[in-house]
Amino acid sequence: MDYNITHTTTYTYTQAVDLTPHIVCLRPRSDAFQTLHSFLIEVFPEPVGQSSIVDLGGNDIIKLWFKQQTEKLSIKVSSHVQTHCTNPFNYLLEPWALELPITDYPVSMFAHLQPYLQSDLADPIIAQLAQEIWQSSNAEIIAFLNILNQRIYQTCQHMFRETGAPLPPGVTWTQQFGSCRDLAVVFIAACRAVGIASRFVSGYREGDLSPQEQHLHAWAEVYLPGAGWRGYDPTEGLAVSDRHIALVATAVPRHAAPITGNFQGAEAKSMMNYTLSIEKK
Repeated sequence: MDYNITHTTTYTYTQAVDLTPHIVCLRPRSDAFQTLHSFLIEVFPEPVGQSSIVDLGGNDIIKLWFKQQTEKLSIKVSSHVQTHCTNPFNYLLEPWALELPITDYPVSMFAHLQPYLQSDLADPIIAQLAQEIWQSSNAEIIAFLNILNQRIYQTCQHMFRETGAPLPPGVTWTQQFGSCRDLAVVFIAACRAVGIASRFVSGYREGDLSPQEQHLHAWAEVYLPGAGWRGYDPTEGLAVSDRHIALVATAVPRHAAPITGNFQGAEAKSMMNYTLSIEKK
């Protein structure tokens, strides 16, 4: 699939402010599953400096810093991305990674996966959910992932919540509704509860291409020995294929925020709005 994506975020301030450095996580990945053909970022006011950074997770992010005061900050990114994953199950797992728990990780692989196995997402409610699904899947890892994905999709009502960090997974599972990032965190926490390395992904999905329905999206990726990182979207109950466009992936969900930064100004307040266009070529 070929997509042209235009994403504009605008902050307006009640008075002129000084901007601290801002981090922009809106450059699509370029890897085995998608190719970034072009990318352009336009910023107002013009930053005094801009640098490209590859972070600890291998994500391409952008740092901006400013000198002049302003009453508005606008960041527009335009991307042309081609996705390639038409069959999300086209892989061959390592023989020792077919069932849970995985106990035969090579030492070097296990050490590398530690950030994706341990976190503050642990919750007894989610541990119980994971145990139930582990039993119903007969400890088969792919069955576990598919059943978990469907269980969240069928149980939790999806709602839009444009700002804020993901809710604790136990809260989302108890109230049975949440945003896409909330549902992704439930999936991640349940996977980690049974020893499956998993991470949070921020990006876009094709979905409904009408302009009124386009939003940032979030899902999960799990590391399957022999297959690498593979995506699951509990908001849709599907394995991720070529209709998702990934921006960043991280062990810590709050690190996937599209734009982070602050401002300095006595009693100044800010308001944010955005427009997003995803066009399939």
